[in-house]
Amino acid sequence: MEKQAIKVENIVKHFGKDESLVRVIEGASFQVDKGELVALVAPSGAGKTTLLMMIGCVEEPTSGTVWLGDEKVYDNQWLTKETRKIRREKIGFIFQAHYLIPFLNVIENVTLIPQTNGVSEKEANKTAMELLEYFEIADKAHAMSSELSGGQNQRVAIARALANKPQIILADEPTAALDIERSVSVVKMLKKIAQEQNVAIIMVTHDGRLLPYCDRVLKIENRVVVSQETSSQEKIL
Repeated sequence: MEKQAIKVENIVKHFGKDESLVRVIEGASFQVDKGELVALVAPSGAGKTTLLMMIGCVEEPTSGTVWLGDEKVYDNQWLTKETRKIRREKIGFIFQAHYLIPFLNVIENVTLIPQTNGVSEKEANKTAMELLEYFEIADKAHAMSSELSGGQNQRVAIARALANKPQIILADEPTAALDIERSVSVVKMLKKIAQEQNVAIIMVTHDGRLLPYCDRVLKIENRVVVSQETSSQEKIL
């Protein structure tokens, strides 16, 4: 169980009922280990974000089982009322838009979640500066997001996702607003984070050019999730 960061068994998700029933996912069973960067791909509307939000304890599955680390959090129902606490403590989220709070500066954005979790301001600031140095934007610590480029803002958003030292990062099309050069840079960064921080990362992407940088690809086909290795010939890193 030590390597396991995410384990999903027979996850099903339906919306509505009777004549208005929409079957989104009819079977998702897979495991993602610590240190892995896994891509999640599927056509638009096939349920990628829904699957990510179920793993992230935001959207409730219709049925199935979800483990985060060695904790079973869902078994045909939530096994805890503290799903918000699980999200704060175990999971970092990265989105297509950076969603930085515009009236807070960079370091205030990065320290917000740790301080909400009870980490002291001094400790939160120390961790934030280490992350900003890691992403080579420490000189922007007291800048506002409006003063940063799109790529810099996305790096701040990734630093914020790491600030609570999560076991899992869920990234929903984090490169969609970037050109291919910056997209590759972000994915390489995520790969490095997965390996160096021993974090499991699932990244939703539409861009097939980014798949060789990932360890594995999860595909949603006919409402079922299938896993596919990235071939060694494709590996770029």
